[in-house]
This record gives sequence, structure tokens and C-alpha cells, in this order.
Amino acid sequence: MTLRPDSTVSLVAPSMINCQSDQSTPLKLGIMASGSGSNFEAIAQAIADEQLNAQIQVLVYNNPTAKAPIRAANRGVEAVLLNHRDYIHREAFDQQIVKTLQQYDVDWVIMAGWMRLVTPVLIDAFTDRIINIHPSLLPSFKGINAVEQALASGVKITGCTVHLVCLEVDSGPILIQAAVPILPDDTAETLHARIQIQEHRILPQAIALAAQKSNNFRF
Repeated sequence: MTLRPDSTVSLVAPSMINCQSDQSTPLKLGIMASGSGSNFEAIAQAIADEQLNAQIQVLVYNNPTAKAPIRAANRGVEAVLLNHRDYIHREAFDQQIVKTLQQYDVDWVIMAGWMRLVTPVLIDAFTDRIINIHPSLLPSFKGINAVEQALASGVKITGCTVHLVCLEVDSGPILIQAAVPILPDDTAETLHARIQIQEHRILPQAIALAAQKSNNFRF
């Protein structure tokens, strides 16, 4: 398959995706972010546009300089700062995250640009209900600097992946992927910008898809 420079491909059949789902009760989301919060914004906009039957209960962020809480305030969503630097152990940090998410009655946890490794403390509290978005076509280019890894490798196509979270980094069951071609003059910044466009498109779809799957069977 050849992609034009301006084309993308979602690697899941459109018929599998119904963002509204067939449930009457909105999904109760807790979003975790470390940076600009653009994926938070994409989820919030999908909800506002009635493309995703959900409500955002809380935003948890770990970086005091993150822009995500500004977006949350603009959307009327409470934001809670949990600075990972205040905790000696990752497990203690995750325990506080779990406590916060439970206080806000969260059903699904969405890691939307969350730049911290998680422990079994968080994973076990929300089994098969933690979703992450990663800027590569997993299983290629796991971990940090995925865009730079793709450029350095010389591949012609990369993209983004939404998957369920397990203990091994960027290795849980894949929900949706979108392919993005790498152009000859791409830099990390230009490529990441095009990947983010697709992240914003597929993340709300993946949340709905995960909820639909969860209603029928456990992963």
C-alpha cells in the first residue's frame, strides 16, 4: 500500500467504531496528562460534539508547568496536580493517583500524554480500563522519543497507536492505529505535528471501542 504525503490510514475497520456506543450511561473518564493537553482537548471536543458518550470526571497532571490544566479549566473540568517529585517511590505516587481517581468516581483512565511509567498499583486498580496513546505504530518504536526513533530508522511510514495499558511499556492490546507517511524533509517537529492530528482523531474512537469490547468480554 502506498500513502500520499497528505494521507492517513486507520488500522481498524470503520464498522467496528461507534463513538456513541449503545449504552445510555456516559463513560466516566479520568484523564492523565503531563504536557499541553491537546489530547484532553480532543476528547472534550468529541464529547461536546456528541461523538463520544462520556464525561470527564477529573484531569490528573504531574507537571506543575503543564498547559493541560488550563484546557481543563476552560472546559469546566477539575484538575488535580500530583507532582511525582513529591513521592519517593513510584508505587506511592500511583497509590495517590488511584485514590484521586476513585474519589472522582472514574471508570476509565485515559493516559493522554502521560510521561511516567506506571506500576501494578494503578494497573490492578483499573484492570483492562487504562488506555494510552503512543506516537508510533506499535510494536515499533516503544518508549520515549518514538518520533525521533522512526526518523532515525529510515522507515517510510509511522503513525500512532491507542492501546490498553499493561505492565510492560507500550505493549498492551492494540485498539486502533493510524498510519502517517514520513516525508523526505520531515523533522521531529513536523512529523510529530502530523501524528498528533491523527492522535486527536482516533483517541475518542478508541475509548468508545474499548468500552464496547468491555461490555462483551474481558481482554
